[in-house]
Amino acid sequence: MSLAELLTAPVPHRPAVTAEFPAVDGGGLEAVAAHAARLAPYVDAVNATDNPAAHAHASNVAIAIAVRRLGLEPILQVACRDKNRLAAQADIAGAALHGVTTVCCMTGDDVTAGDEPEARRVFDLDGPQLVRTAAAMAGGSYLSGRPLSPAPPLLIGAVENPGAPPFHERATRALKKVEAGARFLQLQICYRPERLSAFCERAEAEGVTPAAALLPTIALVKGARALRFMDTQVPGISIPQDVIERVEKAPDEREASYEVSLELARTALAQPGVRGIHITDFRHDETLGRLCSDLGLPTMRSAPGEDAVAV
Repeated sequence: MSLAELLTAPVPHRPAVTAEFPAVDGGGLEAVAAHAARLAPYVDAVNATDNPAAHAHASNVAIAIAVRRLGLEPILQVACRDKNRLAAQADIAGAALHGVTTVCCMTGDDVTAGDEPEARRVFDLDGPQLVRTAAAMAGGSYLSGRPLSPAPPLLIGAVENPGAPPFHERATRALKKVEAGARFLQLQICYRPERLSAFCERAEAEGVTPAAALLPTIALVKGARALRFMDTQVPGISIPQDVIERVEKAPDEREASYEVSLELARTALAQPGVRGIHITDFRHDETLGRLCSDLGLPTMRSAPGEDAVAV
């Protein structure tokens, strides 16, 4: 089933699984194929990221096209930080020419998070405005009103952070994106399940769901060092000290951090409006497959063959 079918069906067929596709800097299409082969058996779609954490990488459109040629469904991330409305629309229209029709609109991390903090911020559009722009394109016109024919059949998504203040306004922000045209929301990593639960309940009460599917993010990390880094260095992520100490004091930090992720995933899937999970995998090993197995999620497809992309 396509991601659109999984996320928009009146009765959920099964939980959807999406994942961040690792950033690529070099190595040609062989590097993309190697990542795709590891992810393909377990995910329904992967995010082709748009300069994540304000670091320059191979472009979102290039990765999305390569991923699709490898047999994986790409989600084209488009960030407002680096692009004005012309460039954002060009990304969406250009990717759609190659059959990439799932888009995730976001503001993007500030340039101070990256290795080139002197870069100029653009922010011609904000998140809801970019969603509305994509919706206009799906309706057959550019933002200017100029016709776009045929209109690309876009599945439009956005992001939200259930674990950052102001907590009571997060569902309201999400509703603005849904009203603009978003049909799924990938949620930021949240190590405080009570905040995720409160967000999901409020989202349901305000009408965010079932209009849009919620996909909470689960991070797969190696140990306490990664948890401390996220807690202190990544804006919008707060990790309870007892969780960090639980992993740090465990005989096997890798196993303890996995158990935390599994518990968070089970809690997330039990929340109202949640139609699957989004995975950020910092381990790049067999853990993603183990998580899907422990959650009772089926293997989706075979890994792409070596000749899936002509190089």
